[in-house]
Amino acid sequence: MASAPPAAARHLKVTGVVQGVGFRPFVHRLAGRLNLTGWVRNVAGTVEIHLEGSPPQLDAFERSLRGEAPPVARIDTVETTKAEANGASGFAIIESEDADTLRPVPPDIGTCAQCERELLDHADRRYRHPFITCTDCGPRYTIIDRLPYDRERTSMKTFATCPRCAKEYGDPNDRRFHAETVACPDCGPRVWFEGVNGEGRAEGDPAILLAATALHMGAVVGVRGLGGFHLAVDATNDAAIRQLRKRKNRDAKPFAMMVRTLDAARAVAHVSEHEAAALQSSARPIVLLTPRAGAHLAAALAPGLDRVGVMLAYTPLHHLLLKAADRPLVMTSGNLSEEPIAIGLDEGRTRLRPLVDAFLLHDREILSRCDDSVVRVAGAHDILLRRARGYAPVPLPLPVASVQPLVAVGPHLKNTFTLVRGNRAFVSPHIGDLEGLEALEHWRQAYDRYRDLFRVEPTVAVRDLHPGYLSTRLAEELGLARIIAVQHHHAHIAAVAAEHGVTTPVVGLAFDGTGYGDDGNVWGSEFLVCDLAGYRRVGQMRYVPLPGGDLAAREPWRVAVGYESLAGWHSEAFSLAYYGVPLSLRSGVQTQVARGVNAPLASSMGRLFDAAAAVLGVRRHASFEGQAAMELEALAGDQHATPLPFPVSEVDGRLQLDPVPLLTALGEGRRHGVDVSTLAARFHESVVEASVDVARLVAGSYGLDTVALGGGSFQNARLLTRIARRLAEGRLHVLVAQSLGPNDGAISYGQAAVAAWQLSRE
Repeated sequence: MASAPPAAARHLKVTGVVQGVGFRPFVHRLAGRLNLTGWVRNVAGTVEIHLEGSPPQLDAFERSLRGEAPPVARIDTVETTKAEANGASGFAIIESEDADTLRPVPPDIGTCAQCERELLDHADRRYRHPFITCTDCGPRYTIIDRLPYDRERTSMKTFATCPRCAKEYGDPNDRRFHAETVACPDCGPRVWFEGVNGEGRAEGDPAILLAATALHMGAVVGVRGLGGFHLAVDATNDAAIRQLRKRKNRDAKPFAMMVRTLDAARAVAHVSEHEAAALQSSARPIVLLTPRAGAHLAAALAPGLDRVGVMLAYTPLHHLLLKAADRPLVMTSGNLSEEPIAIGLDEGRTRLRPLVDAFLLHDREILSRCDDSVVRVAGAHDILLRRARGYAPVPLPLPVASVQPLVAVGPHLKNTFTLVRGNRAFVSPHIGDLEGLEALEHWRQAYDRYRDLFRVEPTVAVRDLHPGYLSTRLAEELGLARIIAVQHHHAHIAAVAAEHGVTTPVVGLAFDGTGYGDDGNVWGSEFLVCDLAGYRRVGQMRYVPLPGGDLAAREPWRVAVGYESLAGWHSEAFSLAYYGVPLSLRSGVQTQVARGVNAPLASSMGRLFDAAAAVLGVRRHASFEGQAAMELEALAGDQHATPLPFPVSEVDGRLQLDPVPLLTALGEGRRHGVDVSTLAARFHESVVEASVDVARLVAGSYGLDTVALGGGSFQNARLLTRIARRLAEGRLHVLVAQSLGPNDGAISYGQAAVAAWQLSRE
């Protein structure tokens, strides 16, 4: 009888998102299936595996490791080395170790289908337990204190497991084998309902039923969730939503709502296969959908828009509340407008008391703030409008590694920051606008948390070119040895190129609201030839004076005044823009423009949309940034349209788009009774046509075949899809934002990519 071949041994080091996603239990099961012995352990942010067995078995393990990994895991590298066989018997998960290595942290994961079934199964011991989880789902980033990922280094450490949970935790055949968040009604966190002054407290199931009853009655309930508090109201109750708007100081900005299932989403909105996939992904983002006629949603939910934000329940507590309420619920961030989301019990009770009528609370601590992510499907593209829960803090690669650890502090609006170590960029979740002490404190807390969690101590800070941004002040306050400034629109294009791994020159279309230009003017509609090393501005929108500066973004009629000054004063085409504006105020603003007092020059695409909305009589005053542009896009829809005049000429060696004839044609069309939706569509088509013409001309002149689209204006699905399609038809390769959004949330990553390139070349 032939003897068994001698055992071989290998040591594997796996990097990527491989902790907190059931990776060690998966390795344990795979090794058992292939009759391999050895061990697996977490080491800082990586997983190490020691295997012993025959070479064919070891080869089969390595093949299956990538092909069968848990769905939420992301394997970046597998480093294999020969090892000494030591006669290991069986396979074990051994104690974790720490090390100074890259430390990816998994994002929070929506409730899986198996846990959802158990949650609603009368026969299951976790029936209606609001904190049911397993290795495939549940909180991760928001409860992790430090790595390696084990229960004692999370906010679950205060909940000692009962004997039955401990048995499941230690059983290789159980779905909760080494699930660090394992809990049940006997040993897990608790939920309770209370009034704003702590009165009327009820625990467990009665708490959820009381919260649902309050929502039925039109109350605003503060719900402590996964990454912070939500403010919840009945999404079918117009009066309740208007009351929430008044309390939250949010006049018109749309609210997102939550439903329990995909069928419930389809009952209130049209859902394509692509949109269904986004809704059901492990990230469970808010997805912008077209509401159904007759869905009985409140008019105050998203006034003036053709889309409504919908997300599926992503925690068991949400599932139970929505099942009890039996209707869609508004679930908006628990804060006053422009403030950080509340996370702590005492913080929530204090900050949210003026906004709510009652609270639904729990005692599992939230260690990191994390808002809901927002996605929009545009053709074949997912536009990530806000990257937070479910996506952050998964690191992104950089095409060029940084030779020094650095922090890119990001922009002033829609802020994120990025920490870099080597070729990995850790982009923070959405922080928001840096306006007010609360926002600055939120930034500092998140920055300290990232430094500690990922063990990155920057020696270089990277900031925007604008000297007056609060982010610039933050960069200076860090006291690092060096600060690098990166122009705003260069960062936009660098972000798109870098996430695609492109380091060669591209034609960049950077369209947004405002960014500080290197000539001291306000940029926002720029055609660049650039790479990570630098840029050349080869085209732009014609400069227009913006009376009142930033105030013009909230009062689109002011932008119309600026453009009217270029057209010649008192143009009848602009008359509708000033309806309801006192003549004395308008005259004062005209004088301001004529004298050049507080009227900076701007080449902004965002302000052009504002001017168009004003000229068409759609929006003269805006409650939030981008409102006019969003309403114009909603009016345009998908209808076919022919472009209006939008001439391009060469001025001072640079291509220049002149929007004055376009705005004049819009105003004249409106005066002659042309339908406003038709004119909105023709406006969009004009921007598409002119942009494509200039991009093709620049690409041909410079011998380039790649175009990158960046900037907040590319949140507009019609603009993005039509420009991308037309460029592709002209045999140009088009890069669009994917892992990050096109808006300012990607600026810090672009800053980091530019700085890493610069440092590597020095």
